Amino acid sequence: MANDERNPVRVSRRGVLLGALALPAAAALGGAFPAAASAPVDWSRAVIDSTMKRYTPATLGGWGYTRGLYLYGQYLFFKRTGEKKYFDYVKAWVDRFVDADGGISNSFDSLDAMRSCQLLPLLYTETKDARYQKAATKLRNAFPSYPRTSDGGIFHAKSKVGQLWCDGVYMAQPFLALYGKMFGDGGYCFEESAKNVTVYFEHLKAPNGLMFHAYDEDGSESWAKGPGHHSAHQWARAIGWFGMTAIDLLETLPQGHPRRQGLIDVVQHLATGYARYQDKATGLWYQIADRGGDAKNWLETSASAMYAFMLSRGVQRGYLDASYRSVAEAGYRGILKHKVSIGTDGLTTIKDISEGTNVGDLDYYYGRARSTNDFHGLGAFVIMNEQLRVA
Repeated sequence: MANDERNPVRVSRRGVLLGALALPAAAALGGAFPAAASAPVDWSRAVIDSTMKRYTPATLGGWGYTRGLYLYGQYLFFKRTGEKKYFDYVKAWVDRFVDADGGISNSFDSLDAMRSCQLLPLLYTETKDARYQKAATKLRNAFPSYPRTSDGGIFHAKSKVGQLWCDGVYMAQPFLALYGKMFGDGGYCFEESAKNVTVYFEHLKAPNGLMFHAYDEDGSESWAKGPGHHSAHQWARAIGWFGMTAIDLLETLPQGHPRRQGLIDVVQHLATGYARYQDKATGLWYQIADRGGDAKNWLETSASAMYAFMLSRGVQRGYLDASYRSVAEAGYRGILKHKVSIGTDGLTTIKDISEGTNVGDLDYYYGRARSTNDFHGLGAFVIMNEQLRVA
């Protein structure tokens, strides 16, 4: 992604949001702000500082996509502030897995195993250390032989033959596009990354402006027996990953690339669904996005952050009508009011984040653990906040 494009325009939003985020918000959140309570909190800093107090780079966790997501958000914060300690933390975590010669111990047998590689071109940009490029190239070189559906969709995992999961594109395609831009390999990387988004979209898009969770090419999976061979339900976070992917590729692909319009079409399709199914009372979105009336359904934080991010960036870049700005801002305010708090220890808490989720029936989705400070939510929150922040 073009780092100089990550800083959002905030002038028109500041007056709208300040009233919701100053002193009255402290009572709404049920927590105490740090010392300068009369000013809006920099929520990215609050979440990142809290996470760094809870974990060192050595204890943060393994080479999983959730850590890669979170640390990408921390990298964006570093780019805004220039405070080196935040970059050093990201680098120290990556250096646990990349050796002195650029070796990286990963088989890349699933898309989930790829997300953290997004950090490698970014670290190379900051350090010019060739080992990060070498490690990134290991994944880049795995793409041509990675198994695909007959129309070119990359399997969610090598073990999930013929399956395309809506959440999978975010794990692999932004990395591939960024690699192409950073290392002069755009011919293959731009086309392959954007083509995959298009293939997935054609199989998974729903008429209501959302997407189904997964597709199975031969329809042999129990959840793929109906027309279209897709699963039955519209799981919110999977749809959020997809929207973020389209935005990230649009940040990376050059103007005039023939795949750009297809990505804009994705953003516009999802924007209609996001607006239609937003909970009007809170500004948030439900775990199963189109079934807000179900008693077992619940308002989920990570997807809400992803939706607010996509809508805001879409308006900012001119892909979406300006009317969607208020939808994004309502989502942002809703998360701050209903899902975020600061405890007496000064550390932030973000709640109601769905744990990792496979394809299932409604009871399965509704029964997923509603975690606190899960990295799915921490990462999505920081990325959203870097787009919509007011401080």
